Amino acid sequence: MARIVLERFLQEKEQTIPSKTFINSMLRDPSQIPDGVLANQVYQCTVNDCCYGPLVDCIKHAIGHEHEVLLREMLLEKNLSFIAEDQLRAKGYDKTPDFILEVPVAVEGHIIHWIESKASFGDESSHQAYLQDQFWSYWNRFGPGLVIYWYGFIEELDCHRERGILLKDCFPTDIVTLRHSMAQR
Repeated sequence: MARIVLERFLQEKEQTIPSKTFINSMLRDPSQIPDGVLANQVYQCTVNDCCYGPLVDCIKHAIGHEHEVLLREMLLEKNLSFIAEDQLRAKGYDKTPDFILEVPVAVEGHIIHWIESKASFGDESSHQAYLQDQFWSYWNRFGPGLVIYWYGFIEELDCHRERGILLKDCFPTDIVTLRHSMAQR
């Protein structure tokens, strides 16, 4: 709502449509808004926004980070060698999963090269956006992978297993490693 009101205010004042960048700048820092009353109202709207405000963004980011740390600990506990997202970015990769396994593993009979942690519920809308913006890019660059939706997902969304994107709602317990399969021979 604050965005719409601010857009209209600026449009009337400037007699031109303000850029998205300009509006975003004012939403992030309402002190830039020339009308003090409007600046205060925009500030109150963003602070009290229970869905998209900065406080909610901070909470979502913190929960996401917590689950990435949890996943890292589980990978270490299983003695799986991996490269983390920050290491990949330092090497110049722009789109990266949270972890790339240095030695692929098998989960439920599917080879896994990378793991992405999602501290959310996998609904159809968000999953389709993730497929398009992230997962297929990872698949193209690194091969098949695993997405963990820590808060569950709609079962029908797990329909790309044969193409190389496996969905789970927890860390898999049935990981088969090269070392494990070699020991069975």
